[in-house]
Amino acid sequence: MHIGKAYTFKEVILWTKRDIIFLIFISAIPTLLYQMFHWRWLTLPWLPIALLGTAVAFVVGFKNNASYDRLWEARRIWGSITNFSRSWGMMVRDYITNHHAKMPVSQEELNLIHKELFDRHFAWLTALRFQLRETKNWEAINLPHNKEYRNRWFRVDEQDRTLPEAIKPYLNQEEYELVLTKSNKATQIISLQSIRLKQLLELGFIEDFRHMELEKLLVEFYNQQGASERIKGFPYPRQFASLNMWFIKIFVILLPCGMLQEFEKLGASYIWLTIPFATLAGWIFTTMERIGETSENPFEGSANDVPITTISRNIEIDMKEMLNIQHGLKPIEVQNNILI
Repeated sequence: MHIGKAYTFKEVILWTKRDIIFLIFISAIPTLLYQMFHWRWLTLPWLPIALLGTAVAFVVGFKNNASYDRLWEARRIWGSITNFSRSWGMMVRDYITNHHAKMPVSQEELNLIHKELFDRHFAWLTALRFQLRETKNWEAINLPHNKEYRNRWFRVDEQDRTLPEAIKPYLNQEEYELVLTKSNKATQIISLQSIRLKQLLELGFIEDFRHMELEKLLVEFYNQQGASERIKGFPYPRQFASLNMWFIKIFVILLPCGMLQEFEKLGASYIWLTIPFATLAGWIFTTMERIGETSENPFEGSANDVPITTISRNIEIDMKEMLNIQHGLKPIEVQNNILI
């Protein structure tokens, strides 16, 4: 997620340079043919072009609103994950005690049980964010201009490490090997948490009511995971995205043909103004389309995503401090005003 100061003009130009080159080319061809080869038939009345532009603006606005809704829902989901994680840490620490234990253990051993449940939760967060960062073929991060921008300005943690490497510190060897055999690793980690809670209930470290409360939190984690997977696995409908793109392309191709006649009214030398003004008008529409494109998949690892890596690290820091664990962790650093 881009934070801090607004995008600089240089960043915007670099981000949209391919569109700008395309628009200059599209604007220059009819202008050159009209002025140098006198192809007068290239001109179109301005009124139908303006009507088309109005229709395209409505379609682009609809897409941007829908894309923002997906982005905002994703942020709300991870806000809930943050709140439920803190609740999990507090309840694990305070509910799992020797009070009803059949064979009480020392405080050090009790702390190890708390740490085990905390670590398994961190493994779930890690597995979930890696699953959400997996590349889908419909995501905009696959496009050349987005890859160029990402490689130049920031790196995503999930690009540099593998999931097995990332979750290994949080699980014992038996659980680690088991989880790696499963297709949905985050789901299986929550299942392991539930199994462990049942064992603690049988040993008397949790009584029935507290066990139910902890299980309710595990269900909430499943709910939030499922909501994240819904956004990740269901793209913005292609019939809207594809038609929107083609409407814009048709409009920017016809735009200079409508401007030629208007600038000719000012004088023959003014016709050349068609190139910069058609490019500018087309650039506004294509950039609006790109804004929607980069918001519709909020977990793909772009500069405008929900910063789930940063959120996960902050959760881990908060929970470890609940147990007074000397962790040495630091919040994820901002890279060129971008949170990952």
